[in-house]
Parts: sequence; C-alpha cells; structure tokens
Amino acid sequence: MRHILIIGFFLCSIISVKAQKVVRPFISQYGDVTEVPFAIDVVDKKADYKVLIDIVSASANPKEVSEFFENIARIANLHVAAGVNPKKLKIMAVVHGPAVPFILNNDTYKQKFGVDNPNQPLFKAIKDAGIPLYVCGQTLFKRKVDPATIAPEFETVLSAITTITTFNAKGYTVLKF
Repeated sequence: MRHILIIGFFLCSIISVKAQKVVRPFISQYGDVTEVPFAIDVVDKKADYKVLIDIVSASANPKEVSEFFENIARIANLHVAAGVNPKKLKIMAVVHGPAVPFILNNDTYKQKFGVDNPNQPLFKAIKDAGIPLYVCGQTLFKRKVDPATIAPEFETVLSAITTITTFNAKGYTVLKF
C-alpha cells in the first residue's frame, strides 16, 4: 500500500509540473517564461527597470538559437509576466568576445558554419520590441571581423567596456552571459 501511495504522489507531482503554462507576454516568438502561480510578488510594478545584458559566451551549437541571445527575450518576458509595463522596461544588449561570430549576417554565418543563422529571426524580434543591440568595435578589430558582416540589427559601439560602465553609471543592472 505504501508503494502505491508513493507512486501516486510521484505521478501527481509530474502531472502538476507538466501542467505549468508557458507564456511570452512581450516578445511572442522567443523567451519562454513558465508561470509560477505560487510565487510571492516582489516586483515593483511602478518602478523603472533598466537592464544591460552583456553577452560574451559562445553558443554551444551554431545550428541552434543561442540560449544567451534568447535570454534577452526571456528577461523582457519575465519582467512583463511579473506585471512590469513594457514602457517602464529599458533593456539593451552588448555583444563581444567569443559571442561575436554568432551575430554574423546570414550569408557570412552560412559561409562560416554551413547553416543559416538561426539567431537572425530572434534578433529581428528583439529589435522590433525596441531593444537596442550593440557589438563591441574593439572585438571586431581584435578578431578581424568585417563590420559589414554583422547582422543588420546590431550597431557598433567603441567598446563593450565603455558601454557597460556608461550605462551602469546611469543605473542599469548588468547581467552577464
């Protein structure tokens, strides 16, 4: 009898976990967020949120959408799912170091990795949501990347370092991936 109860409890636990709803309240194509109905509310829905996402990590698989870039959409969706008005949410991203090859335009990406850039539709969705995307000019020169080969959604800044320190001084929280 005890084993039946344990198995029953285990099956109910699995069913309740699988039943959680996934939402994308702001960027509808990317950035899955799981609703957590039992979570306590700590978000200040009246506050202005400023987040700078620092992406330096290379993607594990060039044939798949990068989890690091999808985090941009996820962070936006998490805040909106928590009740933050998108107008009170300022997010931007700066890419540098080993992450730069994954923001190449489609033709260059295909030459380098043999597949279309799976991140391209994600970049468009992020940009369409009003989130600026930047690439570090120092990285472009250091890694000998032609600026003309970068995806069109990105603008080049002098450096990731000066961008991060400038916006950190303006009250942006920096999240590094």
